[in-house]
Amino acid sequence: MSATTTLPQLYSYGHELEMTDDKVGLLRDSSDAAEDFPELRRRVAEDGYLYLKGYLDRDEVLAARASLTTGLAAADVLDPAYPSIDAICKPGAGYVFKPELTNNNPAVQSLLYAGRLPEFYRQFYGEAIRHYDYTWLRAIGPGKGTNPHCDLPYMGRGTHGHMTCWVPYGEISFELGGLMVLEGSHKRTDLLEKYVYRDVDAFCTNKPSEAQAAQAGKWAFSGTLSHNPPTLRNKFGGRWVTAEFSPGDFITFGMFLVHASLDNRTENRLRISSDARYQRASEPIDERWIGVNPSGHSTAGKRGRIC
Repeated sequence: MSATTTLPQLYSYGHELEMTDDKVGLLRDSSDAAEDFPELRRRVAEDGYLYLKGYLDRDEVLAARASLTTGLAAADVLDPAYPSIDAICKPGAGYVFKPELTNNNPAVQSLLYAGRLPEFYRQFYGEAIRHYDYTWLRAIGPGKGTNPHCDLPYMGRGTHGHMTCWVPYGEISFELGGLMVLEGSHKRTDLLEKYVYRDVDAFCTNKPSEAQAAQAGKWAFSGTLSHNPPTLRNKFGGRWVTAEFSPGDFITFGMFLVHASLDNRTENRLRISSDARYQRASEPIDERWIGVNPSGHSTAGKRGRIC
């Protein structure tokens, strides 16, 4: 199989991806069918995801970015020698996980939970929807990206029909390292069954080491599927697909799709993105992610059982 000519060499979790046409490619842009919800449902069933380029208002996304970079600057993450909007990080910033920057943040809350995005999911589901009250904000510095996983192990106590919405807050080049998904992996229930239904916050009360870890707010199972994206792709088949993203783009997918991110191979730039979750209002919701102060993966969210 010939090498993929439209893409540079890509890296994920410290590994070179195998750059042949059958193993790596570009996300399918579904903006051509943005109002055709039967077609969008068909594409989700086929590919496992939807990528809608330019669907959101660019200026609204950039206003949200400005609010976030102001917060990152106040948290002493950014290099003060540069404008905060550029998101130039101090050396060693690494992986900055600051979901609190989205709380009481009108620009982010409006972008994600008012207007076009929730209306998209209402039409996609064909009924009233609700969203998690918790927003995952990620600012990824130079280094390894996120390793391959599915989302269900982290949020599977309610419906399994909810969807993730990944939004980039700025231009994200291949070098800066955006999201990538393993197309068709949601169909590989034969390979996912023993992994995907596990709960990262569950622990065995009759295993002292797990019980102690839970009391400290830690996991006995991290939710990671693999540390080696090329090997995982060879096992599952399909292609790792990604893109260079712009403000206004978003990707959405279900709980069974394997995904990861490219490495950030810049010298000093943060890649800023968020994850939000939407579901049918008629279906049960995971209690860890709702309310004024969701418990999340804290000790309050742990669930013990006899193993």
